[in-house]
Amino acid sequence: MLQKIINGKILSPEPLPEHYGLLINNDRILEVGDQEAFPQDIPTIDAAGRWVIPGLIDIHVHGGEGYDTMDAENEALAGMARYVLSTGVTSFLPTTTAASQQDVIEAISRIQAFSQPGDKARVLGIHLEGPYLGHKHKGAQPEQHLRAAEPEEYLPWLDSGVVKLFTVAPEVEGVMGLISTGTKKGVRFAVGHSSASYDTMIEAIERGLSQATHTFNGMPQLHHREPGVVGTVLTDPRVYAQIITDGIHLHPAIVDLVFKAKGTDRTVLITDAIRAAGAHDGVHRLGDQVVTVTDGIARTATGSLAGSTLSMQQALRNTLQFTGRTLEEVLPSATRVAAESIGMQDQIGALKPGLKADIVLLDENLTPRLCLVAGKTVYQNL
Repeated sequence: MLQKIINGKILSPEPLPEHYGLLINNDRILEVGDQEAFPQDIPTIDAAGRWVIPGLIDIHVHGGEGYDTMDAENEALAGMARYVLSTGVTSFLPTTTAASQQDVIEAISRIQAFSQPGDKARVLGIHLEGPYLGHKHKGAQPEQHLRAAEPEEYLPWLDSGVVKLFTVAPEVEGVMGLISTGTKKGVRFAVGHSSASYDTMIEAIERGLSQATHTFNGMPQLHHREPGVVGTVLTDPRVYAQIITDGIHLHPAIVDLVFKAKGTDRTVLITDAIRAAGAHDGVHRLGDQVVTVTDGIARTATGSLAGSTLSMQQALRNTLQFTGRTLEEVLPSATRVAAESIGMQDQIGALKPGLKADIVLLDENLTPRLCLVAGKTVYQNL
């Protein structure tokens, strides 16, 4: 079925001429061009001057609106997909915490069995955050589940076909072999909860590690004589830097620093949101541990930050404020660059012919007013 979007301000994510519109054929973008040349007698979405952008992508999100990736109930993934859609996210990676072998297997199995709904955000696969992480910078990761990487455990995970991103600490025993093996299978690797040295980081990058999980958090402070994880991430052009721009995990000046060091093309906005996102303050669970949320800030009993309650729409707003950049400059970090970081740029992340018709209309406050997933209108707040 053909349909068109007209009268919007298209960011693809770069800006396009005002008279341009989108022509959609079923689940794909057919044409981006002069809207006056489109067929007249087809269904039409009038953007009425709103921003028309690619659907936002969150590659690091644990949960939202009371649901968590590690929940055993089948409804959890669907609940997460409904929630993130309302924030403008049309594709996401449900993210685990360090857990027992059986719990990781079950989380992967739920992703494999998940029947992609037609009225929710798209589940791209799974992001395994752990269990091969360091103890010193574990943050909210449960220490009892941190362990060395053993092929007999991780090979079935890699072979499942749904692991898109794997956060690891390169200094942990067995992780270098995991990175080499997984990279050959198409899995992307991120450093996180790690105290790896500069030399260890370089080796990991040469084996295939290509991004950093919540940069600056879960890693040692930058030191002028030992660059460590942060120094390597900021200076190596091969590495994407994920950042949480809630104003809590990173000072606004540090957000600006990351953009200046990495550029938009190597900076990825994430939420690291937990089940309390979109819900309420109080006591919640992250994996198998209890966290308390006060004024939107989630912490463990020991005081460590435990993910966030950030939404991707708020991440965009904050980043514009923190950096003084424009929406055109920041948007790629939540769309095209996020897709590139997990090797899916030929499917999502931009408004280009042949890509999925995942499209969001934003108002002047960057509030999602309409979302299309694969060409189908699945959320409206007009």
